[in-house]
Amino acid sequence: MEINAKNAGTLTLGDKTFNRLGYGAMQLPGKGVWGPSRDSKNAVAVLRRAVELGVNFIDTADAYGPFTANLLIRDAFAPYKDKYKNVFISTKVGFTRQGPDKWIPVGRPEYLRQEVEMNLRTLGVDKIDLLFLHRIDPKVSVADQVGELAKMQQEGKISHIGLSQVSVAQIKEASKYAKIEAVQNLYNVTNRKDEDVLSYCEAHQIIFVPWFPLATGALAKPGSVLDGLAKKHQASPSQIALAWLLKRSPVILPIPGTSNLDHLEQNVAATNVNLTDEDVAAINALKS
Repeated sequence: MEINAKNAGTLTLGDKTFNRLGYGAMQLPGKGVWGPSRDSKNAVAVLRRAVELGVNFIDTADAYGPFTANLLIRDAFAPYKDKYKNVFISTKVGFTRQGPDKWIPVGRPEYLRQEVEMNLRTLGVDKIDLLFLHRIDPKVSVADQVGELAKMQQEGKISHIGLSQVSVAQIKEASKYAKIEAVQNLYNVTNRKDEDVLSYCEAHQIIFVPWFPLATGALAKPGSVLDGLAKKHQASPSQIALAWLLKRSPVILPIPGTSNLDHLEQNVAATNVNLTDEDVAAINALKS
């Protein structure tokens, strides 16, 4: 079977449809998601190869680098014509960076507006397809944070608004000030603490983007259920974990990231793994 993200099916926001396996750009900057890429030419090649493999949902953030991932995406795809015209980009605002692996949320409206403008510039786009609030800043009201994003949406700078790492209560609160169309939370085979958030998203037709989707940890040890399913399907445990996410819910859109061309192809090949209902039940029963 052809290795192509289209095998995962599609999702739609507004007038844009994209395949249900995306790509996360977090691994493109240097160590600690800080500084320039170790190999910018390779990073651009990985992004372009992703599109060749049918991936047309690219997730980034101004905090990745900062701006490193955005600039690499611009180098790879701008001016977003011809074979790159259907690339859908989601990005994020609401984090400041102080060094490798250091992240502090800042949700002041004037800062969020500055970040949106910088995302537009560094990505080389006139409008952001999907903008996530990277984190809700507890020092600033949700009304002020999401309300500012709603203003910029009305101004034509943002098409769709999402939230990242939030509870159901926070989604409900934010929905008072803008239409929330996507949620990006930590969720994978080893960490399913946000089942309630996923259920809420399913019930309200909100796209659920799980970050860190390939985690398997001790669940993939030799002789484990994941190991057995990997052998059964002639796949890796990570591919099984990704296939499980795709099977778990039709609103799930995984965004596995890598800076390695071979790993990229392996991730997309996971869309060819057809888990049975029994396979899924066996994974569902696992305890991390």
